[in-house]
Amino acid sequence: MAKISVKESEITILSINENDYISLTDIARYKSDDPYIVINNWMRNRNTIEYLGIWETIFNPDFKPIEFDRFKMEAGLNAFTLSPKKWIDSTGAIGILTRSGRGGGTFAHKDIAFKFASWISVEFELYMVKEFQRLKEQEQAKVGWNAKRELSKINYHIHTHAVGKHLIPQRITSDQIRLVFAEEADILNIALFGITAKQWREDNPDLEGNIRDYATINQLICLSNMESLNSILIESGLSQQERLLKLNETAIRQMEILENVNNREPIK
Repeated sequence: MAKISVKESEITILSINENDYISLTDIARYKSDDPYIVINNWMRNRNTIEYLGIWETIFNPDFKPIEFDRFKMEAGLNAFTLSPKKWIDSTGAIGILTRSGRGGGTFAHKDIAFKFASWISVEFELYMVKEFQRLKEQEQAKVGWNAKRELSKINYHIHTHAVGKHLIPQRITSDQIRLVFAEEADILNIALFGITAKQWREDNPDLEGNIRDYATINQLICLSNMESLNSILIESGLSQQERLLKLNETAIRQMEILENVNNREPIK
């Protein structure tokens, strides 16, 4: 659950199945102290029903169009009333939902909620869109920060933990050292996987992509570190054979540490 503040009104947002549902009850309070009446008046509007029906038709395969048509025909009549619960129960709608208890009320998918906010006040809707976008930007920034934090934890293990005796990649042979590789990528492939990209394709003719597409997350992390190291070694003037030896040693050391991390207590 998240909240945004729009023109001194606190609006609740729920995340349901990776979709954002915004409180219509909170939005309606901007206009009236009786949000139930505001929402029901909006829902009995013919334009509203048509919009809700089109939205459900696009996004809800279980939507009941016959019931929708009945509501659309009755819309505009003086005696016509429609509540969120009646709409949901009759049509199987998923764009609007109701929650009881503390923090409950009527919620709607953000597409519908913005439409409702526009009906309340165009100015209110524009401010709400602005605050909603700001919230999403903050959430994305937090996700990126968490990803960087986890990578930092892994690199911490690589740089501080002692190396065990069991070696993950195989040590390269003297024959491999004497080879001259046309592609820098193959130096990394030999150091980590023990084969070139061409050799992998010949060994796996039925698989699409390349050897790196089938690497584990630990191998990809190790590969990223090796690419940085290789650039430094090139600038230092080391020959291809010298770099291959150092990269292979690095691959063995880092993969051992990374594989052991999975069985250790997380860093606090």
